[in-house]
Amino acid sequence: MSGMQHRAAQVQSVSFDINTLALDIKRWGRELGFDRVGITDTDLAPHESRLMAWLHAGRHGEMYYMARHGTRRSRPQELVPGTVRLISARMNHLPSAARPAGEVLEDRELGYVARYALGRDYHRLLRKRLQQLADRITAAVGLHGYRVYTDSAPVLEKALAEKAGLGWIGKHTNLLSREAGSWFLLGEIFTDLPLPIDAPADNHCGSCRTCIDACPTGAIVGPYQLDARRCISYLTIELRGSIPLELRPLMGNRIFGCDDCQLFCPWNRFAQHASEADFSPRHRLDTPALCELFAWSEGEFLQYTAGSPIRRIGYECWLRNIAVALGNALRADRNKARRQQLLDALTARRHHPSALVREHVEWALRQ
Repeated sequence: MSGMQHRAAQVQSVSFDINTLALDIKRWGRELGFDRVGITDTDLAPHESRLMAWLHAGRHGEMYYMARHGTRRSRPQELVPGTVRLISARMNHLPSAARPAGEVLEDRELGYVARYALGRDYHRLLRKRLQQLADRITAAVGLHGYRVYTDSAPVLEKALAEKAGLGWIGKHTNLLSREAGSWFLLGEIFTDLPLPIDAPADNHCGSCRTCIDACPTGAIVGPYQLDARRCISYLTIELRGSIPLELRPLMGNRIFGCDDCQLFCPWNRFAQHASEADFSPRHRLDTPALCELFAWSEGEFLQYTAGSPIRRIGYECWLRNIAVALGNALRADRNKARRQQLLDALTARRHHPSALVREHVEWALRQ
């Protein structure tokens, strides 16, 4: 997708002060439910060099789309010609009603779902709010060029947010904020309006390496260095084939994503809960029993994941992930009755039509 949206042959003449407009944009953003809005330019040269080195090292795994778009990811003006500024917005997503993450991770008979995926898919919500913000800008200045993105195009979202002053990229490669931790989502408006830019955020990680030590699979191979091929979020969401044998025991009961680097980050003691009801847990996914999830038919999977980020991985990978979690639970549990329940659940899928599912079931049974 390229080119500006709502670009008129002749821009409507409306008198406005660009500095006042920037302040208004941030105020409108807060009124629309965003927790922070910042503005930056298109220069991402330092981030581009790090991106290219990461791709050259193959740390993107099978996320081939990361390389396919070339420099459009790090050069916003190539993705959307005419762009001179980026409006970056963040929204808290941590649900207050969810069962505490630590309790779920400690109970191997439950499946752990990343906190952002417990409720409705955030893409539509954020995109709608960003569009409303863009509409307010249009009402104030007249027709102008812009595009709205929410994790829907090759965009270096965290780099842009850091430059826009929304936080800094921590050693775990997630964006961090002193007042809000890291439990938030990002979205952008590409615009041709020459708005004043905000100062980038300072880094406050210091000598802390908690996130590096907390990663279950050692995916954070050094400060600010993530090898996606070892990351549980990649393994359970992006990877479509067999999960490497040596990593399966390290995944525990994480069946969709992983939050450990955020859960243990000291800055998340300042995290704010989401104000949006759409981020609240659905279908008891904050405390789901693995055996129940594994028994879902494909129809039930499609029904219960409608409007959820989980839907994107498909039924086959859903069963693959749960089989690994069941195998890890089987290894850890010494209660005869509970072990039999786990064995029965796995055995019921032993002849599943999918070779991928069967292979992970057999691995689990061997545990």
